[in-house]
Amino acid sequence: MKEIISKLDLDEFIEHFTSFLARDKPLFMEGDSLLHFRFIQKLSLVDFKAPKEIKNLDTELMYLKKLGMLKLNQIYEFVKIIEYFLYLKKLPFEGEVKNWIDKIITPLEIVEICRYFDLEGKLRDEVDERFLSLNNSLKSNKDQIKESLRRLLTSQKLSPYLVDRQIHYINDSETLLVRGGFNHFLKGTVTARSSGGFFYVSPESILKLRKNEADILSQKDELIYEYEKKISSVFAKFEMFLSFINKSFDRFDSYQARVFFAKSKNLEFIKPNKTGEIKLKNFSHPALLNPKPISLNFDKKILLITGVNAGGKTMMLKSILSAVYLAKYLIPMQIDANNSKIGYFKELAAIIDDPQNVKNDISTFAGRMVEFSKLFSKKNFIVGVDEIELGTDSDEAASLFKVILEKLALQDAKIVITTHHKRLAALMATHKEVELAAAIYDEKQQKPTFDFLYGTIGKSYAFETALRYGIPANLIGEAKKVYGEDKEKLGELIQKNIDLELGLRAKKEILDEEIKTQKKLNEQLKNLKFKADEELRETKNKLEKSYNEAILEAKIAAKSKDTPTIHKMLNVANKKKNIAQKVQNNHKKLDIKVGDFVKYQNQRGKVLSIRKDEAMIDSSGIKLRVPIKQLKRSGNLPTIKTPSIIKIEKPSFSSIKLDLHGLRVDEAIEKLDRYLSDVLLTGYDEVLVFHGVGSGKLAYGVKEFLKTHPSVKSHEDAPVNMGGMGATLIKL
Repeated sequence: MKEIISKLDLDEFIEHFTSFLARDKPLFMEGDSLLHFRFIQKLSLVDFKAPKEIKNLDTELMYLKKLGMLKLNQIYEFVKIIEYFLYLKKLPFEGEVKNWIDKIITPLEIVEICRYFDLEGKLRDEVDERFLSLNNSLKSNKDQIKESLRRLLTSQKLSPYLVDRQIHYINDSETLLVRGGFNHFLKGTVTARSSGGFFYVSPESILKLRKNEADILSQKDELIYEYEKKISSVFAKFEMFLSFINKSFDRFDSYQARVFFAKSKNLEFIKPNKTGEIKLKNFSHPALLNPKPISLNFDKKILLITGVNAGGKTMMLKSILSAVYLAKYLIPMQIDANNSKIGYFKELAAIIDDPQNVKNDISTFAGRMVEFSKLFSKKNFIVGVDEIELGTDSDEAASLFKVILEKLALQDAKIVITTHHKRLAALMATHKEVELAAAIYDEKQQKPTFDFLYGTIGKSYAFETALRYGIPANLIGEAKKVYGEDKEKLGELIQKNIDLELGLRAKKEILDEEIKTQKKLNEQLKNLKFKADEELRETKNKLEKSYNEAILEAKIAAKSKDTPTIHKMLNVANKKKNIAQKVQNNHKKLDIKVGDFVKYQNQRGKVLSIRKDEAMIDSSGIKLRVPIKQLKRSGNLPTIKTPSIIKIEKPSFSSIKLDLHGLRVDEAIEKLDRYLSDVLLTGYDEVLVFHGVGSGKLAYGVKEFLKTHPSVKSHEDAPVNMGGMGATLIKL
């Protein structure tokens, strides 16, 4: 696997992709590749967060099978997987993805264990009151160490003996750097001496506090061991479920890595097909910094690439194989996926490097023959061969490889070949399963274009390349004489064929673009005509209806004997007539002139010319000739809305202290939440909350709430003179 990745220059690209995996795994995904493709496509439509990094758990699962005990960090790796699937269940997945995730049902005992851990993988204090007590003791002990060191550093009696007022850590222990004679005022243990002859002393009070801390940590380790044993027994009970969800995580990890990798580089996925067809549209090899996209149709068995040196033949070969490789493993690539097709191949090989070296004692040609001999026993494969005639006489090689390639063409295979020699290309050109591609050389610029012309053989341009890289012109002239006049004429004939093909292709591109523009214009005109006809029909119907109504009213008036009634009915008829005239007048010719901005249907444009009852308008570069009576004036300025103003009044109180003594935890949190909202509006950036020490539950609840509050920058126990551990200082 690594060898083919290296040969195709995909090392860096694949390494970047694997960095999106939560843990290392093979690129190949077991199961139905089409099912995997559908899952990846559907996951791309949903926003979700990537999983945390997870270690391989095969060893841990083996321990559980043997009823072994896991450490806390090993348990937490399982917890991360389980919590991630619980998170996925809450997302709006649909269809197959939703059904698959819904089938992963976590036992309640396992869910309960997940609640034991915080985001850092440590057991929460609320899991057991003993954890809370031990953690409080540890914090208190650390505070005493700080206070003790502060008193020593500010002691007037010890001050003459202090070399500096810093705390030095020697062997993970706090020490003071003092001069000789310190023992009259400081009891402690000398742990080291400085280069200046001073003493590093661990104060006796600090040593006692450190011993006390070690005892607390030992108790905590015993408590953790108790929970490790308890959790391991539960995990052993559900070992089959843990194995299942561990495997399921690997599957989802393979999906999510591909989704996030594709989004990070704006790449597209290709679903491999079983037809063996290869059609690439704007594929760019990831190793190239500013690649020229490749487009080709590789329908036959063999693609023979010829042409100029350093013209991109080898990169064309690597690009085709790379596209096949990436599609096979459902790795996204830079390509026009909607207009591309890539076949699935069981095996992929690249005969690119020179096999000759001192160790294997094999010649270049012999090594190539070894590689080719392996192909005859393979099925459903694609192989790329760079410089196929390398290592032996080109004429002999042409005859040999013609026979070999014709034999391989009968197998279920695709073969991509590059060569500089025209004899093999000429021998294979008429084969029904061979496609030709030639790297193009710009005669005027005297350099390759890195573009390809299909259906023809290309020149190698050896003389031109040599001249470009500094070989004297007189030597090039002598070489051409040696090469022979007849062969030079063959090269000229090939070049004329290439020039003709390029000329025809350029003309075709121009015609295709003009046809495309004309089709677009015709389609727009058809739409405009259809809309105009619809409006005309509607107008005629309105006129006919109004006319008929007016006639009817007039007839009714004529039959009436009462003169006032006759006048009334005639007035109604006249009103109907006026409505009809108004509708008709709306379609009268506008008084417009050249340069006016007008609107025709949904199109806006500028009047270019006027001729009788028609006007020529320019709408976004498209010229339209339309009836003047169907035009409307265009160009109204947008109205500006006045923004609304919202006033917020500050609360009337101005206290920077809040007392929560005597309240239950839920009451205290509610009161604290309202208080913080008020002081934020007041503008305070520091407040003090009193909650007392007591059992510690109220203090713990307050601090847990402050951790989640979005406007709290930090919080800590108040200084001793402001309440100490019975109060909390909050910075906003």
